[in-house]
Amino acid sequence: MSRSQLLVVLFCCLPLAACLRCYTCLFPALSPMDCFKFPQECPAGQRCLSSIATGKRGALQLTMYEKSCAISSQCGVSGQKYATGLYFNYTNVCCDTDLCNGAVSVAALSWAGLALCLLPALCLLLA
Repeated sequence: MSRSQLLVVLFCCLPLAACLRCYTCLFPALSPMDCFKFPQECPAGQRCLSSIATGKRGALQLTMYEKSCAISSQCGVSGQKYATGLYFNYTNVCCDTDLCNGAVSVAALSWAGLALCLLPALCLLLA
């Protein structure tokens, strides 16, 4: 086997594109922190998706999160979905590097921390 034939064989055995690793958690996740537990390798050609959905009924407003692998047609899409008795308006954003859909806003972290700090006080009030 000549050197050029060996190079062709080696080139053909290499994967054409490396698969991305993305964080995953399926809607409805109440905290973006839930999504960091499950990194996953995506199928070839897919991107990392991060979606935020907000639902409102009266004074109650609920925000839910989804992170996953996605085909390009799901990226940059906004719409509405139904879960837990509410309609949620969602927006999908995609990115193209390993674990790039892990960004969490400082506001989301501070509200989550505040809720965890207030939980014991709430339990005492309700007891």
